Amino acid sequence: MSGKGAPEAQQVTASGLRVVVVAGTWHEVITDGLIAGSARVLDAAGADWSLVRVPGSFELPVVAKVALEQGADAVVALGVIIRGGTPHFEYVSSAATDGLTRVALDTGKPVGFGLLTLDDEQQGLDRAGLPGSTEDKGAEAADAALRTALALRTLRA
Repeated sequence: MSGKGAPEAQQVTASGLRVVVVAGTWHEVITDGLIAGSARVLDAAGADWSLVRVPGSFELPVVAKVALEQGADAVVALGVIIRGGTPHFEYVSSAATDGLTRVALDTGKPVGFGLLTLDDEQQGLDRAGLPGSTEDKGAEAADAALRTALALRTLRA
């Protein structure tokens, strides 16, 4: 997925929103870049947020679900899965993606999707919001979570 066609980002105000960033620990440089991008967006919006680290991308859905059940208004799920020579990539990518979708639907709360599924490490470096990156998927996932939480707040008012 490329950033081509993305809407112009407008600053949002998210004071009063509680957000949990759930991030895997694999591919530390890329993941840390994703976390930093999310932090910039959440801080700029005035959201109350915290970070929870999990072993890998497979664990993102269950921790996201508990965070939302415990009162978070939104979750930003960040992880990195790089294709290898076995079907493991497809299994983990599918399970994590399907799980995060299910969490959002089951809880009725947003999950910002910052799970990078990559063919190689360079693709992740290009998307991690690091110096020289062409995209900032951590920031995009946080922005999507905030905007969706605000939209849901308006609909439920």
